Amino acid sequence: MKSLHLVPAPGPSGRLQDLMKTGLSAVFCGLNPGLQAAATGYHFAGHGNRFWQAIYLAGFTDHEIKPADCHRLLSYGYGLATAVSRPTASASELSHAEYVAASQQFALKLGYFGPAYVAFLGKAAYAAMAHQRIVNWGPQSQSIGGSKVWVLPNPSGRNRGFSLANLVDAYSEFRRTVESESADEDFLAAFGKQRQRELNGR
Repeated sequence: MKSLHLVPAPGPSGRLQDLMKTGLSAVFCGLNPGLQAAATGYHFAGHGNRFWQAIYLAGFTDHEIKPADCHRLLSYGYGLATAVSRPTASASELSHAEYVAASQQFALKLGYFGPAYVAFLGKAAYAAMAHQRIVNWGPQSQSIGGSKVWVLPNPSGRNRGFSLANLVDAYSEFRRTVESESADEDFLAAFGKQRQRELNGR
């Protein structure tokens, strides 16, 4: 199985590693690592970040995962990545050009691991990578690396435009879509196998 597991990168100059493997329902894509995440090697470790609470309340996990245990998200069928690898104190320090420069490598990464969806946490990265000036929340018409795209609000505590309840509502809609499509695919796969057995039995 293709996999890229989290390798803790201690120290402020460390780089946060993606957490991905094949067969994932979705990969949550942050804009870039915060300083705390880069220092510890743990995704969404910054004080006040609401990611782990939001995905728990939205039903992606059965308990609130601690940043230090972020690798456990893989067991639920979800992965983690960042659009840009450079750590900053604030995502506002990133330039449009940095997102564009990272787009090809990011698409190759998605193509390699093949998640059904990539969920961008915030509009900036997807807008730059898709060369779109206006991006709406929710499902997008373009895919990246063969993965369908969904745009969710950024869970950073600095994103005061979205309360925790707002985040949970948006994330829950995404979860329902992913689970519905996964169930449909499982049904079609089972139907196909049954049909093949019937044909082989003739």
